[in-house]
Amino acid sequence: MKTAGAAVAATALADVAIPFVHAAQDSTIRLALVGCGGRGGGAAGEALTTNKAGPVKLHAMADVFENRLTGAHNTLTRGFSKLVDVPKERRFIGFDGYQKAMDTLRAGDVVILTTPPAFRWVHFQYAISKGLHVFMEKPVTVDAPTTAKILKLNLEAEKKGLKVGVGLMCRHCVARGELHQRIKKGDIGDITLLRAYRVAGPTGSAFVPPRNATKGADSSELLYQIRNFHGFLWASGGAFSDFLIHNIDECCWMKDAWPVEAKGYGGRHYRGNNVDQNFDSYTVEYTFADGTKLMLEGRCMPGCDQEFASYAHGTKGSAVISSSGHYPARTRMYKTQRIGNAQDMIWSFDPKKEPSPYQVEWDVLMDAIRNNKAHNEVRRGAEASLVTAMGRLACHTGQKIHYRNGSLFVGASQAPHGEEFAPEVDKLTLKSDAPVKADKDGKYAVPAPGQKRTREY
Repeated sequence: MKTAGAAVAATALADVAIPFVHAAQDSTIRLALVGCGGRGGGAAGEALTTNKAGPVKLHAMADVFENRLTGAHNTLTRGFSKLVDVPKERRFIGFDGYQKAMDTLRAGDVVILTTPPAFRWVHFQYAISKGLHVFMEKPVTVDAPTTAKILKLNLEAEKKGLKVGVGLMCRHCVARGELHQRIKKGDIGDITLLRAYRVAGPTGSAFVPPRNATKGADSSELLYQIRNFHGFLWASGGAFSDFLIHNIDECCWMKDAWPVEAKGYGGRHYRGNNVDQNFDSYTVEYTFADGTKLMLEGRCMPGCDQEFASYAHGTKGSAVISSSGHYPARTRMYKTQRIGNAQDMIWSFDPKKEPSPYQVEWDVLMDAIRNNKAHNEVRRGAEASLVTAMGRLACHTGQKIHYRNGSLFVGASQAPHGEEFAPEVDKLTLKSDAPVKADKDGKYAVPAPGQKRTREY
């Protein structure tokens, strides 16, 4: 009877907004970190830094790599010794570790989802079932079908009143926020052109050597691909989706719109012995409904000019949305199109007064949880992820890609694009085959624009 009564009570409360206070004497928010790589450790540190607003503790951790979990645990313990309480019995290794870590939490606690994005919808689904608030890293999705899947799941999260933050931290940047308001007021007139650049030298995460050449080669093909997830489209959307989404998102924010069409170009030039699926260069022309263009340039090549910035051009002037990385933004405006001309600058935000947007996004999320404020960034995160995938797909297929009502359509025929990279990702175990396999030379299928018009590889 006791068990039956508990089940009935749980069912009755399924649609009720979940408060953060678990008991009158305990207002501590417990955290579970699922995915203990560099970004996961960073997000956990930012979450623990919110302890001044109320007690918070790291309670459980999960990963498929024991060395990454151990490394993150050691680093976080050094930085937050009193706020890390993760004994060995709450450190979980394996594909089911996310379930075990979330099972140690109480409804109203927070799970941090920082695994490769292919697993995002799987982990989000379980978090919703447990009544947990969520922070998830970007990209939220890597293809159109999983975007539809995560948006459908989010309806249940909204119904339960769960708070969800998405790691597009530039949207929480104070400097960019003021620029957005100034653009809306008409300080540079109507936007006529947006430009974005992330062009740099080769990065280790974008270039993946053969498995047999990898130091301490992983025990399975699947783990090798997950460890090198930036190199595999099924796991991350490749370097394009992971690296360029911030520039795309901040430009679309300034425009207050998502583009409706993309055409793109790219190729491989210097991959050498690397076996990943990335191009070395990407160029995308995004078009908005009113005809305005966003020109996006991405490149990973040695010895070339480097730039990491986004710009807006209007009928009355121009603006730097960001420069030299994500933070500080070094945001400024000009009365002409001569960006960089000091005499033409009419406004700038002092970088010394700009708080870290990585921290601000966590402060906002935790405030929403503690004070039961509406906060759910999934739709915006999913749309930004899909618009990013639209540009990648345009480059990889050589076709114009159209965006309409949350879906992508390919070419002049506008056939729906329904390719899902890893439909069985929720069934993966340590013994599973990898979603893609190498050829006899140890290399993986790469995009072939024009030859594969509806598929990326």
